[in-house]
Amino acid sequence: MNTRIVTLTFLLIALTACGGSGILIPTSTTAPIQALIPSPTPIPTDTLVPTPTSTPLYPSEGLGPSNFPSNVNPLTGLAVADPSLLERRPLAIKVSNLPRSVRPQWGLSLADLVFEYYTEEGATRFIALFLGNNADTVGPIRSARFFDGNIVRGYKAAFAFGSAWEKVLDRLFSAEYADRLVIEGPATPLRRYDPNGYNYLVADTSTLSAYITNKGVENGRQNLDGMFFQLEPPAGGEPGTHLFVRYSSVIFCRWDYNPASGRYLRSADSETDTSKGANEPYTLQTDRLNGQTLAFDNVVVIYTLNEYYNTSPEVMDIQLLGSGQAYVFRDGQFYKVRWQRNKPDAVLSLSYEDGTPFPFKPGTTWFQVVGLASNMTLVDQGLRFQNDMP
Repeated sequence: MNTRIVTLTFLLIALTACGGSGILIPTSTTAPIQALIPSPTPIPTDTLVPTPTSTPLYPSEGLGPSNFPSNVNPLTGLAVADPSLLERRPLAIKVSNLPRSVRPQWGLSLADLVFEYYTEEGATRFIALFLGNNADTVGPIRSARFFDGNIVRGYKAAFAFGSAWEKVLDRLFSAEYADRLVIEGPATPLRRYDPNGYNYLVADTSTLSAYITNKGVENGRQNLDGMFFQLEPPAGGEPGTHLFVRYSSVIFCRWDYNPASGRYLRSADSETDTSKGANEPYTLQTDRLNGQTLAFDNVVVIYTLNEYYNTSPEVMDIQLLGSGQAYVFRDGQFYKVRWQRNKPDAVLSLSYEDGTPFPFKPGTTWFQVVGLASNMTLVDQGLRFQNDMP
């Protein structure tokens, strides 16, 4: 009996034991296809995008927002190859997006969730969450912002970051999760990596998790209920094969749906654009760790209250509590919904206007966080968002 049959048999047994109604199979990466993405700039012809080689059997009623089978990641709705990874806290890691020399970043293709948000002076940064996978290198790691506390608290995560402004540090280290914070120091697992003359700060997720345990911090399975998943796209969608988000003349990105893989491919600014969006130059983004294109199953734009904590220098305090407008892109369609996070220790979920859960596609999700004053316009087969502060 070959290894693949044994693995599928194990997954069936595990799911049946947990009350599931079908086999949940993580997306296969065994049959690469050529990446095709419409863009005003040429796309490298040697970029490969993984595609599934089999159709997973998934409960028609979906999974979540609670009572997930023990081998299913509550952040993706998919079974994991190693269920023991779910017996720990998620790992949140702060990742740089500027200067452009930090790209391609390490490890983002292995994250379950990524939040991108405005920091200051036209820039964005990412906070990436890892639970169902490990990555031996994630980074470059940069400093924290006020927004990160929402993610650490809501996802009960350990958080690795590269220091912060004193007011941010005061808030983080006075919080109930202070013992889960990890910054650079002689006794911490964050390390320096210098591949091409740059001194980057990076982390290994498995080492980071072990460090938290060794500190005496409770590091078992956490209650991450909240997300709801269905394989079939819901009714009521509109064509959503393209998505553009412009944060500034320096930072902008686009997502293009690849029907062969069923995922959205990320491209980002290759240089500063002074045309106000008329001729934005893009480069398809990859993961320096494994060479894979950054491809996510869901892309969600969420509108949040962005308050100025300080204007000179610019310091934002982005609120992620309560509810707000959101646009979900999945399966080549988009939907106008609501995001929900009604308690500080809750994960972010989606709902229809009447409050019933809206389904994520099983898989990974990238959240684009924009301000309430942001402008949205229809474009060919999708939407364009112009972030505005506050």
